[in-house]
Amino acid sequence: MGSSAWAALGSAPAGQRRLVVVFLRGAIDGLSVVAPYAEPEYQRARASIALGRPGADGGVLDLDGRFGLHPALAPLLPLWQSQRLAFVQACGSPDATRSHFDAQDYMESATPGRKATPDGWMNRLIRAMPAPAGERPGAARAVSVGPVLPRIYAGPYPVTNIAPGKGATQPSVLDRPVVGRAFDQLYAGDDKMSRAYQQSRLAHREVVDSMNAGDLEREMQAANNGAPLPNGFPDDAARLARLMRNDPRVQLAFMAVGGWDTHANQGAATGQLANRLQPLGRGLAALSAGLGPAFDDTTVVVMSEFGRTVRQNGNAGTDHGHGNVMWLLGGRVAGGRVHGRWPGLESSALYEGRDLAVTTDFRDVLVEVCEQHLQLPDTALAGIFPAFEGTGGRRVGAIRG
Repeated sequence: MGSSAWAALGSAPAGQRRLVVVFLRGAIDGLSVVAPYAEPEYQRARASIALGRPGADGGVLDLDGRFGLHPALAPLLPLWQSQRLAFVQACGSPDATRSHFDAQDYMESATPGRKATPDGWMNRLIRAMPAPAGERPGAARAVSVGPVLPRIYAGPYPVTNIAPGKGATQPSVLDRPVVGRAFDQLYAGDDKMSRAYQQSRLAHREVVDSMNAGDLEREMQAANNGAPLPNGFPDDAARLARLMRNDPRVQLAFMAVGGWDTHANQGAATGQLANRLQPLGRGLAALSAGLGPAFDDTTVVVMSEFGRTVRQNGNAGTDHGHGNVMWLLGGRVAGGRVHGRWPGLESSALYEGRDLAVTTDFRDVLVEVCEQHLQLPDTALAGIFPAFEGTGGRRVGAIRG
């Protein structure tokens, strides 16, 4: 299934390597995240929402002389400079849908165009990964931050849900002694349902214990110095980092962040999109810093269901598009590079005359993460990404060192 942009750094066993997926629901405007500022067509197509050139008022943070990072994502620039942040431009799904629901479903199942797939690719992945040292039945190997289990984790392998916000460490209904004892007695047997309940209860307790270690809430409040954050993502990312740092048995994690459907008043360096990018950037920086040394053996993938139109619409926003940008963070990423084959923004190069074309299938990126970072064999990859043969054997990027 091809080689990759991931460097073979260090020698951590495969069972100690981690993957975090952050899904930006609503279709983020990748042309504002990593703006092709050097292309004249970019400025012409976006009269009021194009970002300025580096050094200009509201200008991008230069990455490589042709692409620039949105200034609201400045907290991530040190990761780029230390070559632990990379982007894959013109990336996305080969399916043509502009439906949020369908596109998210296809990306979470990793089977574009096929709705009948019963499970999500991260559930298939956890079954394929070697177990970490010291694992016992009921230990949480996969966690999801959010109120409900996402499509990406659908399947037979158990996944532990963590409530977002401060509710992550608050007692649940089952933590009430009377209720807990009643359910424990009800599911005290050795049948399949009882074993699943017992394992789920154990995993929940271990996750809460790991997140409470070191009194994270008091530590974070002191660091904030009383100033509230604009939304909960930085806090949730810091909590997740603490959990994964404290419990090496947690191998996979998933978070979703909404609010990227910017049909109107999108803004440029300031405004609606910038206000949402700021906490996203801070949260990703907090995740990388909070993981500590474990960040060297972690890959963070940030993805969205599709991009947005090249031209702004009449409401100073952008509509549903096609190609987008994927983000990669971690110690094994070939960072400091914008990977992928850039098709350009000329009218003749646009998908259906309006969108950035997709030149890299999102599964090519995920396959390389699983192959090079998680060190899974081709037999496992075929099960995680069924009926996918790769994009003509083309590599996403260079191997570092």
